[in-house]
Amino acid sequence: MTEQNFNQPLGGNQMPRFGGPGTMFRLPSSELDASLDIGIIGIPLDIGASNRSGTRFGPRSVRNESVLVRPYGMYTKAAPFDSFQVADIGDVAINTFNLAESIKIIEAHYDEIMAKDIKPVSVGGDHTISLPILRALYKKHGTMALVHVDAHADINDSMFGEKECHGTIFRRAIEEGLVDPKKMVQIGQRATGYSSEDFQWAIDQGVRVVQAEECWLKSLTPLMSEVRELIGEDTPTYLTFDIDGIDPAFAPGTGTPEPAGLTSPQALEIIRGMHGTNLIGADLVEVSPPYDTTGNTSLLAANLIFEMLCSFPGCIRR
Repeated sequence: MTEQNFNQPLGGNQMPRFGGPGTMFRLPSSELDASLDIGIIGIPLDIGASNRSGTRFGPRSVRNESVLVRPYGMYTKAAPFDSFQVADIGDVAINTFNLAESIKIIEAHYDEIMAKDIKPVSVGGDHTISLPILRALYKKHGTMALVHVDAHADINDSMFGEKECHGTIFRRAIEEGLVDPKKMVQIGQRATGYSSEDFQWAIDQGVRVVQAEECWLKSLTPLMSEVRELIGEDTPTYLTFDIDGIDPAFAPGTGTPEPAGLTSPQALEIIRGMHGTNLIGADLVEVSPPYDTTGNTSLLAANLIFEMLCSFPGCIRR
């Protein structure tokens, strides 16, 4: 496919930013189509969340704020829309009354995406969505490396008796062999817990846990060099980014905020540092618009999703 045939975002000089389509980056919408390289998918789920709800509105809000994102990275010189055929492929029709059924629906939907060989970039929704996505990607790629940015480790064995919800997913992913714990890095975990087990279980499995305190007041570019060396350039790698990994001063619109988190520049450094890995998919989760009165959390999320597109292998830089 020639470069001029790639989908391009609708620019602000063609149509005012407060008009035009409501798709992510004002890209064309599409059905599942094997001609796509990357598909952007919304998953409006919040029944897997344990504190404040509202992430069901996350995909729509992030799409709304994405009108301010332009198609070229001024610092990285990355041009994702000249590199890949990208489209907004809509939302997963979850069952808003049944979490277990929603998890099955999400996995089946991503099975179809994998059958078309589309790399998914997903907009949540609470963090529960990552588990069925990983299950679908595992069928195609096998055991993956994982970079997980979050205030929480999400390795509880159960919550209120539930084995699959936003606080248990990465214990399940490790137990099921979806991810290799020795090629898994968690960044930004912090604040208080019930016991050391809240983080220690992952460490005992071989996961590298980089607590927020290790990130304070410094660049994370050196850390991401270590992450790339740990993962290697060929291992299929998934990035999952919980917006609550960022300090609520920058991203207040989330369900389980924790103080003293990562900064917005550090979030950019982490995602940009994924360039050079074999990134096969990514998600941005836990944006809760009811707690985002300025829209700044959704705006930051949209910019982070753009950076994810820039980090896929083969993204042109010029």
